[in-house]
Amino acid sequence: MNLPEPRAILTLLKPITWFPPMWAFACGSITGTEAIQENLPIFFLGLLLTGPLVCASSQAVNDWYDRHVDAINEPDRPIPSGRIPGHWGFYIAIIWSLVSLYIASYLGVIGFLATVLALILAWLYSMPPIRFKNNGWIGNLACGVSYEGLAWITGATLLSGGSIPNKPSLLLAGLYSASAHGIMTLNDFKAIEGDRQMGVRSLPVQLGAKKAAQVSAALMLIPQVFVLMLLLYLGKQSYAMVIGALMIGQLFLLIEFLKRPIQKALFYSGFGVPLLVSGMMVAAFAINSMEIGS
Repeated sequence: MNLPEPRAILTLLKPITWFPPMWAFACGSITGTEAIQENLPIFFLGLLLTGPLVCASSQAVNDWYDRHVDAINEPDRPIPSGRIPGHWGFYIAIIWSLVSLYIASYLGVIGFLATVLALILAWLYSMPPIRFKNNGWIGNLACGVSYEGLAWITGATLLSGGSIPNKPSLLLAGLYSASAHGIMTLNDFKAIEGDRQMGVRSLPVQLGAKKAAQVSAALMLIPQVFVLMLLLYLGKQSYAMVIGALMIGQLFLLIEFLKRPIQKALFYSGFGVPLLVSGMMVAAFAINSMEIGS
């Protein structure tokens, strides 16, 4: 019986993708009504769950159902290259999902239900016949909601003693979920040809590279404008100024991306997106300071 290589399993689970939901969970936790330092077991268990478990499960699921597309776009991936043989990609996806549910049971009803919802979205995103990712609008929305909004709200709820998060926190979760839709589109520029051949209607396939880049940029920037306005409304001018400065930095980088989206999508992911997600933390601390001051 051929077994997968440990290094291939780690590659399948894509540790580099664990950061966004972990970051969103941390940001949401900061907006909670209870101090993180007084709830460290919950906080670190939540980080473990959102990144190395649930997000890793979603990556395994995606690679299994994308193995035919990856054979065209990325033939060196663990499954199409044969480093994870047979049905082991599918088995790993199931095992990691079950482990995620087990760990989630230690976070109470809220943590468990949030994990169930995240895993449902992960499987429906990739698995036929629903396969959200076959439509770039729906698939990227599902990812944005799961990676950013759900992780943020879960962190905020768990660090609020199970209570519903405050309205500013919920608004930020929704706005950054919308921005995540644009971020997800960046990943689609490298796979246009394979997606077209396999019937995956990503935004670059549907709209063309230039227009998809414009939509991606708008989806990333417009929610941040509303974040800035929200912080100004709440009287958090200094935090709003930092958000504004980060947006200006993104605008300069977007100029290059919009000129040559296929060539510069990875460049913007590496340099522009970190400015956006830095703003998430700034906004979270703005809400935290409001809580402290109230």
